Amino acid sequence: MSALYTVTASRFALERTPFGKLVLTNEAGERFEGVVPVRAFPLSDADGPFSLVGTDGKERLWVDQPAQLPAPAAALVREELTQRTFMPEILALKDVSTFSTPSTWTVDTDRGPHELVLNGEEDIRRLPDGRLLITDMHGIAHIITRAATLERLALSQPQAT
Repeated sequence: MSALYTVTASRFALERTPFGKLVLTNEAGERFEGVVPVRAFPLSDADGPFSLVGTDGKERLWVDQPAQLPAPAAALVREELTQRTFMPEILALKDVSTFSTPSTWTVDTDRGPHELVLNGEEDIRRLPDGRLLITDMHGIAHIITRAATLERLALSQPQAT
């Protein structure tokens, strides 16, 4: 049975196979193919600590200070996290079907125009840093980083009659 290692960047190797899978080799020489990075705090500290989790769901490596990773390993982790992360940023609020729930929002995101349905007020959460986390009826999380700017844009839009 292999142990979980909390290591410094110089005590493990990370590489990508020709099939695109990440392979972790720990300081004991054990190889784990198909590991995936999982952020410890994806909303409050997206660039902070993460673990590499094996295909069996077990944590194989904890990285407490990602900034200390060697550039090649950091690039692999960043690429993998970018592929796995889907949280569109709402840039503009174009229309709201009703101010009661459920309501349909028509928005522009960093990934293009989108419509999302909110089932209730609990689908909108204010994060400690002022951002808003919006979760639609399908469980897809959207982020609003500049809520005050977005509110001003929405209020300045002419309303259809």
